[in-house]
Amino acid sequence: MNYRLEDLRYLMARLRDPQHGCPWDLEQDFASIVPHTLEEAYEVADAIAEADYPQLADELGDLLFQVIYYAQLAEEAGHFDWARIVDGITRKLVRRHPHVFPDGNLHTPAGSTAPLAADQVKARWEQIKAEERAAKTATPEQLSLLDDVPRALPALTRAQKLQKRAAQSGFDWPDSKGALDKLQEEVAEVQAAVVSGDQAAVVTEIGDLLFSVVNLARHLKVDAETSLRGGNEKFERRFRYIEQQLQASDKPLAECRLVELDALWEQAKRQGL
Repeated sequence: MNYRLEDLRYLMARLRDPQHGCPWDLEQDFASIVPHTLEEAYEVADAIAEADYPQLADELGDLLFQVIYYAQLAEEAGHFDWARIVDGITRKLVRRHPHVFPDGNLHTPAGSTAPLAADQVKARWEQIKAEERAAKTATPEQLSLLDDVPRALPALTRAQKLQKRAAQSGFDWPDSKGALDKLQEEVAEVQAAVVSGDQAAVVTEIGDLLFSVVNLARHLKVDAETSLRGGNEKFERRFRYIEQQLQASDKPLAECRLVELDALWEQAKRQGL
């Protein structure tokens, strides 16, 4: 017999039972669980990157448990319950897919509307999200296109989302050339800050440079976070190759000159690592 979602919710309630639950789980609150949630989300991404689908099933289970955990905490505090979560996301997705559910009814017969192209769906999605943000704002003066871009996102991902939002109002380079020119300008400003010896300026200019890199990536239809993850993995593969070659020749890494290490790096590149 396979366990069901309700069994997982029951398990969570047992863990949080004030008298007979798990001491560690009873100590947790919303804030203390957040780091675990972020870690589980990254582990899902890693399993997908490795195309390890058995592992992905396990990681998705871990991520689902995070949602169950928050729901249990919220229900105990009287904020909301599991039914509210499920109802809210279902209503939101029905509302944001009028090309699938034209009358706002989940059970609208399939094929009731004409199909839309992916770019049309995307444009409509953004329009509906903007309407939702406006509805949540008390006065028009408080409304910003940048509302609800989470501050807790990884910096590269948040930069991309901020730029995308701003671009909706026309605040954007017309093509990748403008973004590339801006990147080169930011490189020059980093160099000037380094020469000046002003460490605070260096920090600021490095931030601007990274933001410009993300902007160029966005114009070239590249997800900056995914691209950097790939760069990290490439560096790791090549550095491990260097370590392995040095271990085979019984030569400590710390005793090697940079020119030797660079030669091994080039070997790794030639081998497609």
